[in-house]
Amino acid sequence: MKKIFILTGETSGDKLASKVIRNLQKTNPHIEYLSVGGENLKSLGIKSIYDLKEITYLGFTSVILNIFKINRKINETVKSIISFKPDILFTVDSPDFTLRVADKVKKINTNIKTVHYVAPQVWVWREGRVKKIKKFIDHVLLLFKFEKKYFDKEAVSCEFVGHPLIEESINEKIDINQFISKNKAIISVFAGSRISEINILTPILLNFIRLMIKKHEDFIYVFHSTKEHSDLLHSHIKSSGLTCCEVISDEKLKKHILKKSVFAICKSGTVSLEICSAKIPLIILYKMGFINFLIIKMLVKIKYANIINIAANEEIIPELLQSKCSPKNIYKLVNMYLDNPEKIKDQMIKIQKILDSFKTEKPSSVLASESLNRFLK
Repeated sequence: MKKIFILTGETSGDKLASKVIRNLQKTNPHIEYLSVGGENLKSLGIKSIYDLKEITYLGFTSVILNIFKINRKINETVKSIISFKPDILFTVDSPDFTLRVADKVKKINTNIKTVHYVAPQVWVWREGRVKKIKKFIDHVLLLFKFEKKYFDKEAVSCEFVGHPLIEESINEKIDINQFISKNKAIISVFAGSRISEINILTPILLNFIRLMIKKHEDFIYVFHSTKEHSDLLHSHIKSSGLTCCEVISDEKLKKHILKKSVFAICKSGTVSLEICSAKIPLIILYKMGFINFLIIKMLVKIKYANIINIAANEEIIPELLQSKCSPKNIYKLVNMYLDNPEKIKDQMIKIQKILDSFKTEKPSSVLASESLNRFLK
């Protein structure tokens, strides 16, 4: 029986990996799996060698403070992969963790084929990184077409497979009125998938909601959470005393609630593509420690944080980053859109144009699973 080790580094990677593997399980059921994964891979019956929470760190300083722990985890992971003897090491996103593991694995056993899903954003950070990747990654699966030129330049084996999050559709019907009052309009809120993000952004978002309830009484604010972090969000909301907030962690329910939302506020990251695909107007926000921000400012060479804005070379989705990420600024932007339907329409038209350029003939998860199947032969 063929074997695949799936290596993710955070919740979004776990979600992306699960879509590919779900398809692969249908087309090739004779594969044994082991992983570093979360709830999504677990739902497919795939064991994780440890809890994903143990390796999710936000920012450079957090990594520095946990450097010995991270190195221990990298070595522990390498040891497990070598012991498992997979035909393929399937690494997904989180390059500062997954690629370091892949490098060490390849040095020990060159027979293990390495396929990386979600290319490191060399166009944001370090283009020289591509040359290093070539030494230990056999194939890269690209989410965006414009990335290909960076890897072709160094003759790195790669293919554009598209982004699975822009292909999602809702088939199952769920009556959300049993969870959310039908007299309330929904604003979906995404405070992040890491504890550090949630602890930084949630107080800002709750103070924004305090401003909103002075003007609007007909909104309910639904915080989209992972199951592991729902208690943390509940505690923040309980401490705030606000009664117009809910926390939802069920994946199917989250999709239906997002689809019924009038607006979304989300931290910068992959989730923005889900919101865009659901055709919900949105703004992006992010805040991190001052030292982390200074380091990133020195290294990053692009104008925007969000992939839609990067691809368009225009701020289609407003970005409130660092000092701009304040309750008052969020309030102003949200109300600007809610009070001006034409601005929402304009944003939706521009977003759809960019999303269309990301699409492939076959679903992304199918193309990615087909690629893995080829490497198994």
